[in-house]
Amino acid sequence: MELKCFDNISDLDRYAAQIFADTIKHNPHATLGLATGSTPIGIYGKMIEMYNNGEISFKDTTTFNLDEYVGLSPDHEQSYAQFMKHHLFDHIDLPKQQAHLPSGMVSDLKAECQSYDRMLAEQPIDVQLLGLGHNGHIGFNEPDQELQGGTHIVELEDATRAANARFFDTPDEVPTKAITMGVGSILKADSIVLVVKGADKAGIVKQALHGPITTEVPASLLQTHKKVIVLVDREAGRLL
Repeated sequence: MELKCFDNISDLDRYAAQIFADTIKHNPHATLGLATGSTPIGIYGKMIEMYNNGEISFKDTTTFNLDEYVGLSPDHEQSYAQFMKHHLFDHIDLPKQQAHLPSGMVSDLKAECQSYDRMLAEQPIDVQLLGLGHNGHIGFNEPDQELQGGTHIVELEDATRAANARFFDTPDEVPTKAITMGVGSILKADSIVLVVKGADKAGIVKQALHGPITTEVPASLLQTHKKVIVLVDREAGRLL
């Protein structure tokens, strides 16, 4: 596990974006694992800058997102499909058919999970971007006595819904369920980039990286992976 701490958020975002850019330069047909939430927004901004400067092209890459809310259509302003369009996809040359998110609107969610896993098996992820939830979740894999390996439906914890309520008009509008890539699928990525920002994450990042490996802190399972690059700002890394 490689750890880098940054005094400047812009430098952190640029470093993370460069990891993805280097992956694409090495393999233009790379498969990228992407995340949503506030953490990756600046990273996507740096990727767009690199694309606009002619440094990289996404036209031959494939992307898989970690998760999506159940019950939000792809055109809902708070869906992760819209998030990705707004913060990345609408600004680069990635063909629409090469960008994959699980659907939370299908009638058969179990079949959707199985279909997503089949696609992931056919196109293994070269580099996976992760944020870290306050309770240690990665993707929407919430703390539990046991964790699912593959894509599955999860009941969102109250703390997770509360953390995401700022994006909705009222807390009641936050969906109660999500469809998420499983921890097993995440760990199959060739390399993982975990990005953590903010003083409020200092405790959980210490637990995830240096605490016991436990399903009660899903991110702690990253300790078992062969290549994890952890990027933190000074506040998030103050206890490390």
